[in-house]
Amino acid sequence: MTNNMHGKVIELFITHNDTAKTRESVSSISVDKNGIINDKFYAKDEMRAILLSSIQSYEISLQNSIEVDKGALGENILIDINPYALVAGNRLKIGQVELEITQNCTMCKGLSKVNSKLPKLLKNDRGIFAKVIGCSSEIHLGDKVEIFNY
Repeated sequence: MTNNMHGKVIELFITHNDTAKTRESVSSISVDKNGIINDKFYAKDEMRAILLSSIQSYEISLQNSIEVDKGALGENILIDINPYALVAGNRLKIGQVELEITQNCTMCKGLSKVNSKLPKLLKNDRGIFAKVIGCSSEIHLGDKVEIFNY
């Protein structure tokens, strides 16, 4: 039996391709099969095109006395439900965009720069990568998130 889980988008981020690699909170993102248009990682790796994180990751950090600004985990899309039990091949829909989970997010050196305890603390709760299925579209703050196949 297939169950569906519903939530919404609470933050969106783009990483710019400037020397500082600045991250910007935005109200919408344009996506296609290559990822997020105008993002530093656009068309670099289809399997890592979009990073989704849950607000739960930030709650885990706070419960361990680590305050982390939204976006610091490197996510493109922050949602209010937990997708971390999903595996490669599972699908979700955000607004009109269908995504397919490709892999769990691996820990990176950048996370240690935020706080040295975060890589171990968020080992399985940092995020998941997804690729865009279908045509180009936009994702907006507040868009409905629907997770299938969990």
